[in-house]
This record gives sequence, C-alpha cells and structure tokens, in this order.
Amino acid sequence: MKEELKEEMLKKTVDGKLACAAARKLAEELGFSYEEVGAAADELGIRIKNCQLGCF
Repeated sequence: MKEELKEEMLKKTVDGKLACAAARKLAEELGFSYEEVGAAADELGIRIKNCQLGCF
C-alpha cells in the first residue's frame, strides 16, 4: 500500500514540491499517518511546502 501512497504523491508533486495540505489529504484518504507521508516524501526527494504544522 505504501507504493500507492508514493504514486499518488508523485502525481501531485510540482517541481519536486508538494503542498502540505495535499500531503495531509493523501494521508487521510489513504489511511497513513502524517509521519508515514513525511517519510515517503523524504524517500522520494519531495519537499513539503506551505506547511501549516511547521514540521517541514
């Protein structure tokens, strides 16, 4: 299932960046924790932008 998360993240990534709101929405829709989404972003080299939580 983690591969599904990575595929969806790549679809929403623009110029190597993904908005925090989009990352949070993916986590909620696919049943992953925010930490898992952050780890997947790290693995893929995706930077999270406009983070509302101040984590990225």
